[in-house]
Amino acid sequence: MFKRVLIAGLAALGSFAGSSGCTHVSDAKQSQSPTPFIVVDQFGYLPDAKKVAVVRDPASGFDSQRHFAPGKVYQVVDVKTGTVVFKGAPVAWHDGAVDPSSGDRVWQFDFSRVVKPGRYLIRDQQAGYDSVPFSVAPNLYKPILVQAVRMLYYQRAGFTKEARYAGAGWADKASHMGPGQDSEARLYSAKSDKATARDLHGGWYDAGDFNRYTRWSGDYVVGLLHAYHESPSAFTDDFNIPESGNGIPDLLDEVQWEIEWLKRMQNEDGSLLSVIGSASGSPASAATGRSFYGPATTSATYAGAEAFAYAAKTYGQFPALTAFADDLRVRAIKAWGWAQAHPHVLFYNNDPRDHSVGLAAGQQEVDDYGREMGAIAAAVYLFDLTGETIYRDYVDAHYRDNQIFTEHRTLDFDYVQTAPLVYYASLTGATPSVSSAIKTEFARGFENDGWKAAESDPYRAHISAYVWGSNATKSNHGDIFGDEALYGLGSHSAAEATNAAADYLHYIDGVNPLGKVYLSNMKAFGASNSVDGFYHTWFTHGSALWGSVSGSKFGPPPGYLVGGPNPGYTWAKGCPGIDRHCGQTPPSPPVGQAPQKAYADFSDGWPLDSWEVTEPSISYQTAYIRLLARFVR
Repeated sequence: MFKRVLIAGLAALGSFAGSSGCTHVSDAKQSQSPTPFIVVDQFGYLPDAKKVAVVRDPASGFDSQRHFAPGKVYQVVDVKTGTVVFKGAPVAWHDGAVDPSSGDRVWQFDFSRVVKPGRYLIRDQQAGYDSVPFSVAPNLYKPILVQAVRMLYYQRAGFTKEARYAGAGWADKASHMGPGQDSEARLYSAKSDKATARDLHGGWYDAGDFNRYTRWSGDYVVGLLHAYHESPSAFTDDFNIPESGNGIPDLLDEVQWEIEWLKRMQNEDGSLLSVIGSASGSPASAATGRSFYGPATTSATYAGAEAFAYAAKTYGQFPALTAFADDLRVRAIKAWGWAQAHPHVLFYNNDPRDHSVGLAAGQQEVDDYGREMGAIAAAVYLFDLTGETIYRDYVDAHYRDNQIFTEHRTLDFDYVQTAPLVYYASLTGATPSVSSAIKTEFARGFENDGWKAAESDPYRAHISAYVWGSNATKSNHGDIFGDEALYGLGSHSAAEATNAAADYLHYIDGVNPLGKVYLSNMKAFGASNSVDGFYHTWFTHGSALWGSVSGSKFGPPPGYLVGGPNPGYTWAKGCPGIDRHCGQTPPSPPVGQAPQKAYADFSDGWPLDSWEVTEPSISYQTAYIRLLARFVR
């Protein structure tokens, strides 16, 4: 991420499609034009789920000149037959107050009584507006999950992507396998020393560039394995990746690809290297620059221990993978031992402090709290794997240092650090008093940060702040509700918590002020307004092949989750004077908007720095996959 690549500009919101809705469904009965004033989950709803459309009147922001006054009666119309199957009145949110997070006045239309599978739309007969079409069906989310997981396949480094799996438009040779690249990477501080060369190929490109970070990768592995354990039936063996049909769920095949890279990052003494920086190119195989890595660190090694331990438990359930799992067990224990003996080994990549400017991009090093939380997470999963009391004792001695005890709240954007404790509290053999304390504090904190705050967002998906990567925050918050349902935490029923989690899924899928599905290129899967283009050095802006869905031959692949609204976005320091590509004013949106409207589909590199808004990340993808899988039937 954050590459300074000079790309010509585009800063425009996607527009709503015409009445045809999506390519594989006939919507001939939709007689009126879809409108962004009525927003729904564009994929649809489960039959037994709560269903609420949001009606919006923009009061401030780029669309405030488009006033909308809803009619008194709304209809749910069967698209195929034109039959009205339900009528009701939209209810004003907070008596018609303007929501500061979106700049909108909002009404909510509850049509939960519509349970029959079918294709529907919401109609405001009086105002003459329809929503985009959507489905009610028990199996509607599985195709979306397949595309979200396949994003990981497209992000594989050092792997040939054949047309039969990738599609002809996104086939590519293995990237970063040339001289001096990933299979011959050298230490960043000894670039001329052949003795430092390591084979570090593989793994997933972390984001919109091609770097990989051990600490974050450990979190991805654990998050995706939790997704599998929470929703095993969702992850079948037929996602059309090269490993499909091998008897192992395709999600686990993908995660194994990442684990094999983490194994290469581990030293003989158990420590793990921190980061590898690789060159950019479009397509990825066109990258020719050399690859360099950073040294082992405490935080990276704890992340490896955590990932290896939970993976050892998971893959050990498959007879064909017992040797793989046994090896991971040894690696996890060895990593723990090194990190415990070396508790303060730090490395700041792309940073003057370690003379590493230019090595990768995002800063993977953490503070003392981050390292402690990494140690707790590693101890949790090692205890789960081995049952040895040394790991349980470590958790019991340190769990109260977590934010749910020190701040008495459950923060959505730090959930990755809290989730291991919630998992520990569910384990047989966990210390009962510690388990009880974690459950009690989690429920108490989330009662304040979750349920009480929920009504403050008329789009039904409250988060504490809109920051860089807000779509991950949304997904994580949905996962917190999902965990409340899964583990029976708090005072609400499982059905209530599940419906609350679903609201965060609906936000990503279109129930937001932009009526935007925040996944790329999803028209063929039912979305009327999905992401057109985003920051990625393969699918680079201006590319005649991949630059955008609307303006290139292929566009980017389906299923990439972008970062989302970011009111903190700004253009590069020194604009407009430093470069003509700045333009005269920063792009608006995102600039100058209410937080939920601080988004646009644009993919410019420096100096417009679209990565702050539209760059994807395995972090975001992991959180969304975990949330979405909970609703696959």
